Amino acid sequence: MTSGITQVPGIRVGHYTDREHITGCTVVLCEAGAMGGVDVRGGAPGTRETDLLRPGAHVPQVHGIVLSGGSAFGLESASGVMQYLEERGIGYETPWAKVPIVPAAILFDLAIGSAVVRPGRVAGYAACWAATDGSCAEGSVGVGTGATVAKLSGREHVVKGGIGTHAVDLGGGLVVGAIVAVNALGAVYDPDSGRLVAGPRGMPKGREDDPFGLLAGAPLPAQVAGTSTTIGVVATNARLDKPMANKVAMAAHDGLALAVRPAHTPHDGDTFFALATGQYTGKLFPDRLMAATVLCVSRAIVRAVEKAEGLGGVPSVRELRNHGEVR
Repeated sequence: MTSGITQVPGIRVGHYTDREHITGCTVVLCEAGAMGGVDVRGGAPGTRETDLLRPGAHVPQVHGIVLSGGSAFGLESASGVMQYLEERGIGYETPWAKVPIVPAAILFDLAIGSAVVRPGRVAGYAACWAATDGSCAEGSVGVGTGATVAKLSGREHVVKGGIGTHAVDLGGGLVVGAIVAVNALGAVYDPDSGRLVAGPRGMPKGREDDPFGLLAGAPLPAQVAGTSTTIGVVATNARLDKPMANKVAMAAHDGLALAVRPAHTPHDGDTFFALATGQYTGKLFPDRLMAATVLCVSRAIVRAVEKAEGLGGVPSVRELRNHGEVR
């Protein structure tokens, strides 16, 4: 358990976990409102309300972000988050109602648990009730419950993915945090050491540590587009305009590319959101903010895999290490 992204004032995180059907969702709440941004790089994304976050769009604030399993069906979980926020009078003011702004992104987990039980309105609502600004569970919880990684060589070689979080305190009250669900086609590396954390298991020695060699070599098992995705949220208490919030979301993908190889493939739906709550009004150095974003995302990805538990017949890195199958 770590505070991670919840170190950012005004941010709460809640998980809904269905271990029986190996799926779930995670909500990042910012009830006081936050400037939002987004960057979608994968070739097979599943998203909701992303156009509102782009420069030039009218709506100025976001009230929550949903990261869900269940493939495109899981986008329904955002309706439960909207219900939770509306009940509390939170949303974009119109003459007739307050409309909560809740963008969302999904990952594909239908192949590991149940293909017919997915997070929906009830799951999103429950995740809100579980939300906290304290310690945040990681690994095989929430949207990370059914996540898997290292799929290049086929399902029999995959390793359990998950959700992880990390934060950087830049001093003077400025904080940056990230939470990332890792369901990647590629292998996962520790960006600080270069160490392979999770590659395709059961491969000949040396091949598990060579994802680009695998891709460039003999034809690999056919991949189904949209079944691999890394999605996440970066939050800061800096005061940002919408173009800069979108720049933060773009920088998040640099952290992804450091930790996941390959990333942004036609089979991945890689998507990052950014939230800026605005309490910090001191001098801001954009390069420091972007560098902290990259660090947070890359380290959160490693934590997601390191904290995962094996489910649905897919072992975790910790289990493989205990059996001497990975170094």
